[in-house]
Amino acid sequence: MTKERGRKAVATNRRARQRYLVLDTLEAGVALVGNEVKSLRLGRVSLVDAFATIDDREVWLHNLYIAEYAMGSWTNHATRRKRKLLLHRAEILKWELRVRESGLSMVPLALYFNDGLVKVELALVKGKKTWDKRQDLAERDAQREIERALTRHAKGHRS
Repeated sequence: MTKERGRKAVATNRRARQRYLVLDTLEAGVALVGNEVKSLRLGRVSLVDAFATIDDREVWLHNLYIAEYAMGSWTNHATRRKRKLLLHRAEILKWELRVRESGLSMVPLALYFNDGLVKVELALVKGKKTWDKRQDLAERDAQREIERALTRHAKGHRS
């Protein structure tokens, strides 16, 4: 059996970038049991409403949905159980300090296979205010208009 190489995305949390301002990110391993990896390979996962907490100097991922493996037996896993994230002690302490002092949250942005191992991209986030969301939307619309105008202008010069 050949070992996988590179990064293969399983799930992304697009809503997180809309709802939160991402301040910092890091990659963490995920401790999985039983048939969870097989369900992940089938893409049966959702990061919606998932978040991470730090309890007793360990990082835990809550509300990550991994569907039960269809070919599994009675040993199948619970779909929304809390899962331990594997990080270096120094990273945990650094993020724990920032979360407690600044009132920030930890949210997963992506779940993927990296060289055959399941990894999660964890982000340190701050909630966006309504006007922040409107400002982002206005900037995106303005950028889209600029690109349209440039392509119209470029097409006009070619003929």
